[in-house]
Amino acid sequence: MAELLIHGGRRLSGRVDVEGNKNAALPLLAACLLTTETCEIRNVPHIRDVAVMIDLLQSLGATVEGRGTSTLRVTCRDIRSSEPDPKLVGKLRGSVLLLGALLGRQKRAVIAPPGGDFPARRSIATHLRALVGLGARIVDTPAGHAIEAPDGLAGASMYLVEASVTGTETALLAAAQASGPTEIRNAACEPHVAELCRFLAAMGVGVEGTGTSTIRIAPPGRLTGATHVLRGDYIEAASWAVVAAVTGGEVEVTGVHEQDLEPIAAVLAELHLRFELEDNRFAVFPSSLVGARRITTGLWPGFPSDIVSLVTVLATQAQGGTLVHDWMYELRLFALEQLSAMRADLFLCDPHRIIVTGPTKLRGRTLDSRDIRSGMALIAAALAAEGQSTVLEIETVERGYQDVVERLRALGADVARQED
Repeated sequence: MAELLIHGGRRLSGRVDVEGNKNAALPLLAACLLTTETCEIRNVPHIRDVAVMIDLLQSLGATVEGRGTSTLRVTCRDIRSSEPDPKLVGKLRGSVLLLGALLGRQKRAVIAPPGGDFPARRSIATHLRALVGLGARIVDTPAGHAIEAPDGLAGASMYLVEASVTGTETALLAAAQASGPTEIRNAACEPHVAELCRFLAAMGVGVEGTGTSTIRIAPPGRLTGATHVLRGDYIEAASWAVVAAVTGGEVEVTGVHEQDLEPIAAVLAELHLRFELEDNRFAVFPSSLVGARRITTGLWPGFPSDIVSLVTVLATQAQGGTLVHDWMYELRLFALEQLSAMRADLFLCDPHRIIVTGPTKLRGRTLDSRDIRSGMALIAAALAAEGQSTVLEIETVERGYQDVVERLRALGADVARQED
């Protein structure tokens, strides 16, 4: 494992170009299993999670060209297994997407318990219910999940009890291979779900309702190869904006879409952050931050849980109090308890709510990155702090942020990656 040594107190400045959306790259790679023809995905981020998904596809028999570049060409002509490598599955939450893709292609899928962030707290019940609704049946297995559809999948009308992103994507991947149309209600509306819809449409699938909570799928007789350019990762863009703001710096982030960032920008404005936002540009300027009173996560287009850790760190540098309420995941807020030892004024009300009072001059210390987003938030806190901090297991952050150490250095941060 590696750790990141950070000497804080420097104002960051410069420009960051964001890569494609990680949360879109994974379902699109899974969708390549739906056809025997070659698919091309461009603007792919060079991150650990994408590398694991490539390994999973190759373990199933796929050919992947362009690994290590921003353009991948994936051909799934001969799929030799319906059971992805359990060790790889245990590294990646997004491996659950292979269930829907393999079920339609192989009429069977067996998957170990998916890993990634908070694996014990994140159920795949929504995914399984959607697949059963399409005619699949669950098979008993000693560990993980096994599901089969020996007679193929059939289109259906379904309501998702939870507007799960990966649950919606699983349903879409399976429905694209079913016989007959499917309607999915209470579908997740996030931009990366819309990207999967557009990719499926390019493969020949009839798709209505892209970007809405009701999506209709009309599968073609045969799915073809397709080409897609990933949109810029709005969570990554917001992360770099917060890193700049918490250090009192000035950073321009490019490669973003204004509409994708609106829910986050609205909350940053409540904190009195000065910024300019337009398509392909998100510029942050030194600001006199003020507590936002209350920040609550929500389903899209609400404030995304993925950025709540970083905004909580930003609130430590704002004048007054901010109540942060993340009703979706509790472990992110637990990870931020470490800020108390950095002199942050925090009160953890319960696993979902934390009160932050600022501004506080943080002090460096050793920090433990427990998931991608809270890990990046702790890096931001260390950059704003006096003295030296050590962020352990930096590989966790590298799962979702490309070249994070090199980019921090380019902005003027005093950081060093060190093997433990």
